[in-house]
Amino acid sequence: MDSVIQILKDTFSLLALPKMTFIDIVEIFIIAFSLYHIIFWVKKTRAWTLLKGIVVLSLIYLVAYFLDMSVIIWLFNKGLAIGLTALAVVFQPELRKALEELGRKNIVTSIIPFDDSKDKKDRFSDKTITEIVKATVELAKAKTGALIILEQDISLAEYERTGITIDSAISSQLLINIFEHNTPLHDGAVILRDDRIVSATCYLPLSDNLGLSKELGTRHRAGVGISEVSDSLTIIVSEETGKISIAIHGKLLRNIDGELLKKKLGEMQGKQEQEGGKKRFRIRRTVRKSRSQQD
Repeated sequence: MDSVIQILKDTFSLLALPKMTFIDIVEIFIIAFSLYHIIFWVKKTRAWTLLKGIVVLSLIYLVAYFLDMSVIIWLFNKGLAIGLTALAVVFQPELRKALEELGRKNIVTSIIPFDDSKDKKDRFSDKTITEIVKATVELAKAKTGALIILEQDISLAEYERTGITIDSAISSQLLINIFEHNTPLHDGAVILRDDRIVSATCYLPLSDNLGLSKELGTRHRAGVGISEVSDSLTIIVSEETGKISIAIHGKLLRNIDGELLKKKLGEMQGKQEQEGGKKRFRIRRTVRKSRSQQD
């Protein structure tokens, strides 16, 4: 009887959960959160197909291990280090994109600021936005191709260096003249920063997104490409159709008019919320004033 009781005690002691502290619970949540986002990211990239291949290879390794296939096991062990290095090289663009997306979450910068960049609301003035919209609409009417990049938090200095430095105030006339046919600066992109045209004829990375329409040319793919590697907003005018499109965060919004473009530029730097708050404040003040007059 004592031996049976001892066996039961030993069994329950093995099945008993270890003592958990608050740190252990936090650690579990961090690991679960990280795994969820890694799997979610993998499903959106070419790595998802690779992951299926890794699962197949793992099954082959398990079969070889249980059947004691020494040659196959030796090949797996020798090729593991080389395979990990090859994966890092092949999937370098995906890994870079994942790290950039993590940086855009602003988890750390909300606590510790890494730079002294200006508030988004002060980046482009209302006059600048009006000039950009005016130039875009005129370029679209004339079916003049254009590619205008509005820099936000992520610096575009590496792409700025591929063009010709201008450093001029933003005006609709200047933007129209830059993209005019048969002029030295019309080919390539224009980069705007802090109410200034900083560079023209800039070369941009092309997007390899297979979901983009086949009818889109190099200009649209370049606009989407720069929005994939930065938080910039890109204005694209088609030379063939005269249609206006904008690209941000890797997404392309096509066939928009000047009114919607102005709205999007306002939303980009938070002016929509700011103006909405001022409007609500004016309404409340008017209501209070009318009530006081009635009293």
